[in-house]
Amino acid sequence: MSLLKINLTDPVQLSSYRVLYGDTDAGGVVYNANYLRFFELGRSDFMREHVCSYRQIEERGFILPVVESYLRFKAPARYDDLITIKTSMQQISAFSWRFNHHILKSEGNKLLVKGFTIHASVNMTGKLAKLPSDIIELLNLASFPPLCD
Repeated sequence: MSLLKINLTDPVQLSSYRVLYGDTDAGGVVYNANYLRFFELGRSDFMREHVCSYRQIEERGFILPVVESYLRFKAPARYDDLITIKTSMQQISAFSWRFNHHILKSEGNKLLVKGFTIHASVNMTGKLAKLPSDIIELLNLASFPPLCD
């Protein structure tokens, strides 16, 4: 599979967001870095629905920083647009996993942006650390292809 291939696989989490004026730049379109915030919204909703909340992972002594991101812009979102963030998880291991995202304009389902983020599991001292087995099991159930631990 090509690293830049961004397909969504079940389960797919749907999140909605109405673009705020503060999300836009002087050109009247969503500022490019704000799409990463929208990815975070989708990712947080995905984790909460299919695995557990980030807060619960942090309470167990882990943080999940983004170590790589990629965005491909197809069309702009503008102030007051209602957008849908579609998120799925793929290519996970005991130390890292990837979330694929598609952002669509809700009216007409027009693809605006697609991309991914890759996350590492680190402990509170910043060292790479394997997540607990129960969290790995939940991640495995929520991903495709499944993780072989």
